[in-house]
Amino acid sequence: MIKTLSWTDEGVVMIDQRYLPTEELYPVFRTYTEVAQAIKDMVVRGAPAIGIAAAMGIALGARDTSTEDSAEFEREFERICTVLGATRPTAVNLFWAIERMKHLYRALLRDGCGLAEIRLRLIEEACRMHDEDIAANQAMGRHGAELIPDGATVLTHCNAGALATAGYGTALGVIRAAVEAGKNVAVYADETRPFLQGARLTAWELHKDQIPVTLITDNMAGHFMQRGRIDCVIVGADRIAANGDVANKIGTYSVAVLAKENNIPFYVAAPISTLDLSLKSGAEIPIEERADTEVTHVKGAQLAPDGIQVANPAFDVTPHRYVAAIITERGVARAPYEESLQRLAKD
Repeated sequence: MIKTLSWTDEGVVMIDQRYLPTEELYPVFRTYTEVAQAIKDMVVRGAPAIGIAAAMGIALGARDTSTEDSAEFEREFERICTVLGATRPTAVNLFWAIERMKHLYRALLRDGCGLAEIRLRLIEEACRMHDEDIAANQAMGRHGAELIPDGATVLTHCNAGALATAGYGTALGVIRAAVEAGKNVAVYADETRPFLQGARLTAWELHKDQIPVTLITDNMAGHFMQRGRIDCVIVGADRIAANGDVANKIGTYSVAVLAKENNIPFYVAAPISTLDLSLKSGAEIPIEERADTEVTHVKGAQLAPDGIQVANPAFDVTPHRYVAAIITERGVARAPYEESLQRLAKD
């Protein structure tokens, strides 16, 4: 299994996804500020993995805080959480993970625990979240595998695999589970401009697992749908509103519209932690804008003229009417999502 990130006594070890597929590097991030910068710089990406990295960053910062004064420790703890919370705005798992760590910290304070125990318990909680994510992905895979026909060719966009999670994956976890169940499944992977997560990461993962994968450019998806080459689409998500609107990597909305036009089911795989039921619709989801150079350059090579205006939203929102089902670790939600998502969230 691909080890996306892990806790060690030296710090948080992450595979540096910026260098894949040509180099497989595992640097150690030794402070919470280094972890925060790694999230910003997309060393680690994918909503579940971002959340776990943030939790480990909080645990790292709390462990290495030198003070033994409770009031000063609390101020530092809040500062650590604020720094990590400011890294990326769209993936709700980031804020879910931070709130879970805060909730544990407050509970330990109420129980009268000392700072040594608090530090230890925060580390344990971050590691528990890591293990829970893998188990959730595997459960999600089992639920979703039932939707993938034997002999199907699946289109996916961006990377929602082991690299986007603690391991196994959400959308790719469903594909992996279908293969493990004995089904013959092939994948078409959109390259996913501008950061090329499909070309660099999804294709790399599937090739490592010996799952047949064909890489296509983003603007080829409609062609292959029209020609009957795609049986279903499955993607991950960074935030899902109460009505089932889905924020995912830019270009997902276009794929969903094309799937609807061609009568192809469009599935979303995401853990319960990706639900943001406080938002009525996707119109309320904040969309991250990233650097112009991600569009104008590829690995340092300039593609566009100097001085050109650039727009680079990292995500778009797919309205729920295009979504055939949302696959979670607790089961599969279908429309009306206001009811089905609420029910799964309460289970």
